[in-house]
Amino acid sequence: MISISRKPILERIDWMYDLALRHGQHYGSPEAQLARTRYHARHPTAIVAMKCMDGRLNLSVVTNTPPGIIQPFRNLGGQFDLGWPHLGELLTAYVQSVAAAGRRVLILINYHFSKGDVHRGCAGFGYDTTAAIAHAYDIQRQISHTFGSGHSTVYPLVCGLETDEYAMIVHGSDGARLELAGLGETDKASFDSRLIDLCPDMPARIRADLVPLLAGNLDYLLKLRQEAAAGIPPVLDIEHCEWMICLGRGFDFLHTPNLALIIGPYSPNLEEPILKAAAIIENNMAEGRIPDDGLLLLASVPYTDLGVDRARAELKSRFLAGFGTDVIRRASPWLADRLHVHTAVLDWRSQTLERLPEIV
Repeated sequence: MISISRKPILERIDWMYDLALRHGQHYGSPEAQLARTRYHARHPTAIVAMKCMDGRLNLSVVTNTPPGIIQPFRNLGGQFDLGWPHLGELLTAYVQSVAAAGRRVLILINYHFSKGDVHRGCAGFGYDTTAAIAHAYDIQRQISHTFGSGHSTVYPLVCGLETDEYAMIVHGSDGARLELAGLGETDKASFDSRLIDLCPDMPARIRADLVPLLAGNLDYLLKLRQEAAAGIPPVLDIEHCEWMICLGRGFDFLHTPNLALIIGPYSPNLEEPILKAAAIIENNMAEGRIPDDGLLLLASVPYTDLGVDRARAELKSRFLAGFGTDVIRRASPWLADRLHVHTAVLDWRSQTLERLPEIV
């Protein structure tokens, strides 16, 4: 990733579109589609992840779960509020559609940190893990208020991810925690009983569908340990070198560390996170971590159906791009002169990113 961040801006943009293309091709392949079908048949609980924009929080990879199973809600710093109209409507519509099919929903409320260096943690919370955990519990209370405190259909679970080893931490209802970093292969058999003690109000079906995620994370940890023992260096760019601001949704292909700042269209005050993202990139240029020849503002909006739904997505994408451009121009004319603005829509079914033509 360091080599990508050092390339000229047009080469970086081409690399980004190639990454999106490869993601869509893999997602739409017969093997990937059948893997999702088999997984849903065995584990019917729908899984949502509310998480930071950080590319290291790729829960599908670190839990060995097929792409497309875990539905992400990503935002700068992992900061959410169910009082935000758009976020509340999206999450409620998703939960109701899943419940109508007779399924339950597990919502993973994620925070992240680094045990090796505090500045590899979450910049959105000023590297304050205590504050990030407190915010996760606030979201948990909001979800319980919205969908019921009995948790029979929707279960909100606070989870941490330590990004040096990619080890999950599950927070229980009484303050107890299950930390996978200290476990081994033989501990897999105890996950169900541990979860019963940790989260006694969790429905058995949801618990049974959470266990494979924990087992997959432990497998991932053990694999990394084996590679480390064999002298294989970890592939991790620990230096922040973001050069992209992404506005909207549909950025699953950007699970790459420290290259993009993703701002979901959830908060009614989008100007504040855009200003924060622009300041981070301008500082990256000033510190020499990335070239000062340009940055990318990419707006993306997903659609499900052709016709009206896609046309609406195009208008929303163009609006987000124009809004973000205006915010950056007012804050930093110097940065605005280096701004490359692209708009796109995403076919939600195939995960195909479609760049929109420029309006002359």
